[in-house]
Amino acid sequence: MPDAAPIGVFDSGVGGLTVARAMMDQLHGESIIYIGDTANGPYGPLGIATVRAHAQAIADELVERGCKMIVIACNTATAAFLHDARERYSVPVVEVIQPAVRRAIATTRNGRVGVIGTVGTITSGAYQDLFSLTPGLEVTAAACPAFVEFVERGVTSGRQILGVAQGYLEPLQAAGVDTLVLGCTHYPLLTGVIQLAMGDDVTLVSSAEETAKDVLRVLTERDIAAPEGSVPTRVFESTGDPEVFNRLAERFLAPQITAVGRALG
Repeated sequence: MPDAAPIGVFDSGVGGLTVARAMMDQLHGESIIYIGDTANGPYGPLGIATVRAHAQAIADELVERGCKMIVIACNTATAAFLHDARERYSVPVVEVIQPAVRRAIATTRNGRVGVIGTVGTITSGAYQDLFSLTPGLEVTAAACPAFVEFVERGVTSGRQILGVAQGYLEPLQAAGVDTLVLGCTHYPLLTGVIQLAMGDDVTLVSSAEETAKDVLRVLTERDIAAPEGSVPTRVFESTGDPEVFNRLAERFLAPQITAVGRALG
């Protein structure tokens, strides 16, 4: 039956806000509790066991607060914690890797797919393992660790970041990929630069957008979507400095419009 309880979303910091933003765009009536684990993140450089412990602590809190679904809005946390999470909780757990893999498989025309992400995500092999289940697919993966730093500094365009992108993406261009998975939730903010570096013939797949679609699918299949006409609440919290989180969050959620003037005409 319809369920007005919130959806719990978490990430190691602010990157998962791209998932939250996509959910807010697609699921207007759903309430969200978002926790950014900025006190312990970013998760990318950390060991798998450490990431698993941090992710479990956040997810436990969200379940205790009555969330009807958990969304692991972090590729590194998904790789480290998904299996345990689905065994640990009775509520559905949605993640960011499989939805993007499904879309990339459906999209590629030449069977050559690329994946970019943090060091933790790429070395975990989580994307590569899922892609390997599709015969005949060639996968090229590359870690792009500096991308997160650029995004959190607010640098999403310009010659410097373009040069860095071209360096990271050269192996994927050489491999002839026609579809590229943005395997980190920070990366949608670099779509313009990544597309420019890869060329217009390469299709970019956002794990954030595909995850939001998967959330809708699970809500529908389990009949736990918010009742029609629900007025949602959106709560955003950080385990670290709230002011720093709020400043960064504006880049992901976009600042609110404070005034609208009348145009001539």
